[in-house]
Amino acid sequence: MGDATTFTNLNALAEHLRHELENKKFVLLYAYNGTGKTRLSTAFKDLGKSINADGETNTRDTLYFNAFTEDLFLWDNDLANDSERKLKLNTNSSFFAGLESLEMDNRIRNLLNRYADFEFRIDTTSWEVVFDREFRVKKVGGADVGIDNADTGQGEGEDEYETRREETIKVSRGEENIFIWCFFLAIVELALDDDGTGPYNWVKHLYIDDPISSLDEHNAITVANHLAKLLKRPESRLKTVISTHHTLFFNVLCNELNNANKYFLSRDGATEGLLLHKTGDTPFFHHVAALAELYKADRDGRLYTHHFNMLRAILEKTASFHGYPNFSACIKRDAEDEDGILHTRLINILSHGNYSLYEPQEMLEENKRYFRKILHEFVHRYPFNPALFPNEPATAMNDAT
Repeated sequence: MGDATTFTNLNALAEHLRHELENKKFVLLYAYNGTGKTRLSTAFKDLGKSINADGETNTRDTLYFNAFTEDLFLWDNDLANDSERKLKLNTNSSFFAGLESLEMDNRIRNLLNRYADFEFRIDTTSWEVVFDREFRVKKVGGADVGIDNADTGQGEGEDEYETRREETIKVSRGEENIFIWCFFLAIVELALDDDGTGPYNWVKHLYIDDPISSLDEHNAITVANHLAKLLKRPESRLKTVISTHHTLFFNVLCNELNNANKYFLSRDGATEGLLLHKTGDTPFFHHVAALAELYKADRDGRLYTHHFNMLRAILEKTASFHGYPNFSACIKRDAEDEDGILHTRLINILSHGNYSLYEPQEMLEENKRYFRKILHEFVHRYPFNPALFPNEPATAMNDAT
């Protein structure tokens, strides 16, 4: 993966990224959850702000999307009547500047139609969003039988159906996320089109951190392609940083934004700082980077509970590459298959804990032994480049045999 540049803290890295954007239009960062991506986006944004003596923001230059962006939208679930559900907007944020006069409904709708089938309406008087959805009802013997909007009714007479609308619904968490993402993209479009006189003329940089959580593969490709197409507009003057833990999303962006600087961001276990590895022109296979990081964590005696999550992800990607339906196929089995069954059960259990990546908990000694055995047998079973695993620790190998 090449030499790494070390940064003592997030502010130092944010300053470095700003310096890179003086000569580059795009910077792409891949990093695991818990590395500090969200805090890095905040540090980057703060460096572009000036504050007056009263603590008020005079100027800013970064429009950002991260976990805090989603917090600008808050549900009012109408607990009293359970009927008028609304998504409230935080009007104190500059994120919503000029919302009343910019026909945001239509701008968002054009984007949202790519991903979702629900409708919405923004009320700029009460600063809230209401959602609704159409569904079809089949008429059977005078009674209504509801069917979802995906049912085409093929084979039946069209006059046996009617369309109805359910109003003020609460959309799913995934649908809410995609709506907020499209809201952000609509603002990006406004910033891209701004001639210097509009409400987003202050935007010079975009910082996008993990735009949509839990993307499946199809949507990861769709969202990445759409985002890259938007950012590559010839008239665009904006400089952009995108950080993500989603491997496929990152690789699609690397291919679409092929002139971007591409990096793998990780924690420096020795100094508690940050390491920035340049991945080169070809996107790095980040499960290999994860494997090398796990190996180093074992070598340094710094094994934590969340490392089981990382190991499971590596096994799953390897199994998928080799055409197996389950990661257990990549675990070495003894003659009676006892270890294979045991190790599969251990990974299933220990990779689903509610572990904090910000306050990591060290593994129990017994779990360390199992972890080392699975890890080192996996490395020996598959022909990985031995240069990724220097100075193999004798204690770990003794435990693994």
